[in-house]
Amino acid sequence: MKLATYKDGSRDGQLLVVSRDLATAHYATGIANKLQQVLDDWNFLSPQLQDLYDTLNAGKTRHAFPFEPVQCMAPLPRACQWAAGTAYINHVALMRKARESEMPDSFYKDPLMYQGGSDGFLGPCDEVVCPSEDYGIDFEAEVAVITGDVAMTSTPEQALEGIRLVMLANDMSLRKLIPDELAEGFGFFQSKPATAFSPVAVTLDELGDAWQAGRLDLTLQSTWNGRKVGLCETGPEMTFHFGQLIAHICKTRHVRAGSIVGSGPVSNKGVEVKGKTDWPKGYSCIAEKRAIETIQDGKPSTGFMKYGDTIRIEMKGQDGQSMFGAIEQKIAPLAQ
Repeated sequence: MKLATYKDGSRDGQLLVVSRDLATAHYATGIANKLQQVLDDWNFLSPQLQDLYDTLNAGKTRHAFPFEPVQCMAPLPRACQWAAGTAYINHVALMRKARESEMPDSFYKDPLMYQGGSDGFLGPCDEVVCPSEDYGIDFEAEVAVITGDVAMTSTPEQALEGIRLVMLANDMSLRKLIPDELAEGFGFFQSKPATAFSPVAVTLDELGDAWQAGRLDLTLQSTWNGRKVGLCETGPEMTFHFGQLIAHICKTRHVRAGSIVGSGPVSNKGVEVKGKTDWPKGYSCIAEKRAIETIQDGKPSTGFMKYGDTIRIEMKGQDGQSMFGAIEQKIAPLAQ
């Protein structure tokens, strides 16, 4: 099934069930008002939502209405926690190669991970407000999962059982704030503003064969200012699957229902063409494009985002239809 949250003036919005083709929706009132309620009582409430979803897809609901992504908050507007890993090690390798820094062997065995702000996310069509263009505004196209409860010390295989929903993310970065923060030795903070998520989150059964052992094998499309810059494959080059990312968190703590775990920017390796490396599938963040330019030309030539710039992030299913709806955002200045 596909679930969304509509804006209603509150912090947590109103839960919807959305049709498979994203054309119509129905309020989940009477079953649950908020997605967190469902995650807290998944085994009891999700079958009821599934029944409503089946009825909606059959065209038999009396109170269905057209689905409008612009009215959406994030599917889970605020969460127990939001943690993003480095599931695509190629991204890290490119960034370090551009800095002429070696890749430690440990990076291939244990994912890097940061914990971002989870007290308030952006909806898929909300503006990205930034106090200054000089901060180095960058999009990051990712896949993310929402979990149920997962116990401390769970194995990657056990952690996979805790995945409830899958969605897309735009995990914005302010690249020019990152170096000073990392130099302090305490990780990202001001350089990671609010994250946006796709209009809908979907259950694993909706993904069909595209979901394989903790990896989603589809194409993630990133379109910057109307130009498609990324057609990255999310499955084959995912070094750490979602079970491994969740298990990484579980080493010393329980993961509670309503936690969100992101993949980090989806990244594909380059290919050799006549003695030169090319990246035909593009990129899922500007920093990676700049790293590629530095490796090839000695310096970056692509600038970061400016006020008025737009970013669209979307994924089509095996039937060619939008799986999660699109994240469509504009960069905007802070209102004075």
